[in-house]
Amino acid sequence: MRKWLPLLAACLGTFMLLIDVTIVNVALPSMATDLDAGLSGLQWIVDGYALALAALLLVLGSLADRLGAKPVYITGLALFAVSSLACGMADDTAVLVLSRVVQGVGGAAMFATTLSLLHATYTGRDRGIAFGAWGAVGSAAGAFGVVLGGVLVDLLSWRWIFFVNLPIAALTIILSASVFPASQRHSGRGADLPGMLSFTAAAIGVTFGIIRAGEHGWGDAAALAALAAGVAAVALFAVIESRSAAPMFPLQLLRNHAFAATLFGASGQTFAAFSASPLISLWLQQQLHLNPLHTGLAMLPMAVTAFLVAGGTGRFLHDAEPAWTIGAGLMVIGAGAGLLTLVDTGSSWTALIPGLVVIGAGAGVNAPALVSTAMAAVPPQQGGLAAGVVNTARQLGMVLGVAVLGTVFRSAAGGLQPAPIDQFADGLDTAFGVACVVGVVFGAAAFALFRRARAEAPAALPAEAALVD
Repeated sequence: MRKWLPLLAACLGTFMLLIDVTIVNVALPSMATDLDAGLSGLQWIVDGYALALAALLLVLGSLADRLGAKPVYITGLALFAVSSLACGMADDTAVLVLSRVVQGVGGAAMFATTLSLLHATYTGRDRGIAFGAWGAVGSAAGAFGVVLGGVLVDLLSWRWIFFVNLPIAALTIILSASVFPASQRHSGRGADLPGMLSFTAAAIGVTFGIIRAGEHGWGDAAALAALAAGVAAVALFAVIESRSAAPMFPLQLLRNHAFAATLFGASGQTFAAFSASPLISLWLQQQLHLNPLHTGLAMLPMAVTAFLVAGGTGRFLHDAEPAWTIGAGLMVIGAGAGLLTLVDTGSSWTALIPGLVVIGAGAGVNAPALVSTAMAAVPPQQGGLAAGVVNTARQLGMVLGVAVLGTVFRSAAGGLQPAPIDQFADGLDTAFGVACVVGVVFGAAAFALFRRARAEAPAALPAEAALVD
């Protein structure tokens, strides 16, 4: 039994950091009331965490190579615990958003190191079991988060969705310090600080610009300035990465059609499948007057379906073409988002079920293949980098999705406080329609790129070999 304690330590940290992506959703209406937060503030409560994860995942993975995965993991756990306490004690929206950003930094340190720790701890069949268990915990976290969040908000308050992290983090720190072997340090690649700063500036600029435009209009000077700065930072990031000796994201990877297709699948999945969840929670609680627990249960069909489909079909889809698992799977997610537009002024929560189930089925096929396909598309030396880039794309899709769908909703519904039921339903349907388009378009693009990569496979070998350097 002792040999599985390292797996327990890795899974506890992973569960915590991933559950905090979804557990917040059912608490948003309570936060809006207690903190007098508007829609833009609620968007940043969700996006601040995901943005920090997206911006720092690759950099902290590189830092872990140099300092050792174990100390970086334990430091991430400690930072996550302290920031969770700050989140729970926050008395205004700005403090909560800032604490969520710091929480995301700790989560990125944890997310970047857990697989490395398991890889160093286990070998052979035990390693396969450990990776499988880690993946199952990650899949279950989203489903459990909405229910646990509902219970805690219902019985205690929204602050306890953060306070609950404290004993779990303390146990995980103690366990990790004693059961993980000392980490090896590798000189590896240096930290790409210019790349990190330009990438972060790009993500923040674009996200802030979209959210600000939704609140103040697309003619707002601050929104336009932020968007322009974000676009300029994207261009600067591309220049830096093309000239860096140790880039955070080697741009030549994009010439690999299979890898580029996987990035479409990863970013499109989180945008189309999960970015409307905060709006759904607001509709269920503010318009239908469900309590937080019932809200969590109403949102559960998607996660449960994804978990069952992934577990039930995984062995059959292992050798399936990624064009079908990732590309077509994402188009199924888009179709499910389209079914959510069935919601109208007279709908009950059951109107969500068809769309959530279809989205869950698509995610159950799509999600398990993303990391493995990305790692298979590049030389073994770049497998860890490929996995990190895909997870970054996932978080970035979530960040932009929450910002875009919130802005679209605000434009159609006329704001958050207090939107009449007909305007609220119109806003939801418009947001769901955008999610549908993103899922279908990104899925079709991924499908086409995967088929092109397969057709060019013999000719692509020299180019892939060149990526080894």
